[in-house]
Amino acid sequence: MQAAGKVALVTGAARRVGKAIALALADRGAHVVITYNRSGAEALATLGEIEARGVQGLALQGNITHSGDVDAIVRQVIEHFGRIDILVNNASNYYKTPFETLTEEQWDDLVGTNLKGTFLVSKRVGDEMLKTGAGKIINLADWAGFRPYKDYIPYCVAKAGVIALTTALAKTLAPHIQVNAVAPGPVLLPEDFSDTLRQAIVQATPLKRIGTPDDIAQTVVFLVEGSDFITGAIIPVDGGRLIA
Repeated sequence: MQAAGKVALVTGAARRVGKAIALALADRGAHVVITYNRSGAEALATLGEIEARGVQGLALQGNITHSGDVDAIVRQVIEHFGRIDILVNNASNYYKTPFETLTEEQWDDLVGTNLKGTFLVSKRVGDEMLKTGAGKIINLADWAGFRPYKDYIPYCVAKAGVIALTTALAKTLAPHIQVNAVAPGPVLLPEDFSDTLRQAIVQATPLKRIGTPDDIAQTVVFLVEGSDFITGAIIPVDGGRLIA
C-alpha cells in the first residue's frame, strides 16, 4: 500500500509519539485524522502541521474507552472522507502503580485505555475496512508486554493484551486486512525520570541510547508501505532491550 491519497486515523496523536506518526504519514501524502481526549490546543497545533504538508486533516475529540465516542469519531471520518485505509492505535496512558497501593480504578483506567480502547477502535474501523475489502491496522504495544517490569502491572498486562489482540485480529481479518504492532522500548522517557535513572536505562540498552518518536513513526510507515505480506507481526523498536 502506498500512503499517498489514503486516509489514516491515528488515535491519541496530539503530541509525543502519536504526533510523530501522524506527521510521518502526512509526509507520505496521507490524509490524517487525529483523535485526542484532553489535549485540545496541542491537537489543533498538530492539525495545522498536518495541513501544512498539503494534505487534508481532522482533529476529533473523544474518549476511546467509550464505544459511543468511538462510533462518533469513525462516523465523522467516514462522512468526511468516505473510508479509512489506515488505523494506528496509538492512544495510551502510562504511570507507576506499585502493588501495595494498586487500586481497581487504576487497573480500569490503564487496561481501559491501552487495551479496551484499542479493541473498540479496531472493531469499529475493522468493520468499515471489511466493507471496502482492504486496510491496515497498526497497534502500539510495548516491549514490557513481553518482559513486564515492577510497579507497572496493569500497564504491562494491557500491552501484553495488545500483542495478543494484534495476532487475533490478524487471523480474523485476513486475507484483506493486515494487522501488526510496533513494540517500543525506551522512547521519550517520562519527564519525572531522574538523570540517574535515565543513564541506567541507557546503559541497559545495547544500542546505548534512548529512542526517538521518529524511530517509531518510520516503523509504522514501513508497515504501511514497505510490504503487504506482513500480518500478525510484533516489531520491537527497543534498542535491543529484549535481547539484553
